[in-house]
Amino acid sequence: MNGDESRRRRVELDPDTVERDLARLVLTVVELLRQLMERQALRRVDTGELTEDQEERIGVTLMLLEDRMDVLRDKFGLEPGDLNIDLGPLGPLLPRGE
Repeated sequence: MNGDESRRRRVELDPDTVERDLARLVLTVVELLRQLMERQALRRVDTGELTEDQEERIGVTLMLLEDRMDVLRDKFGLEPGDLNIDLGPLGPLLPRGE
């Protein structure tokens, strides 16, 4: 392989893009976990497993996490839909509309 071919195969990385893409990936995982925790909490509330105090703490914690996610998405210029990675034939990672 000559020098020109080697340069064409080299990946060009832009530090700004790498940071944003990494933030997008990390925030996607956090959003997936947040939604799973929220569903689990709602299930536990529906079945009466939690005390009122526990329900309150979980609710406040989930609201704080959602607020922090908003701040981080804004910091990296991401919209909520940007976190919904398309898995090809499997469809989107997160439910539509969330």
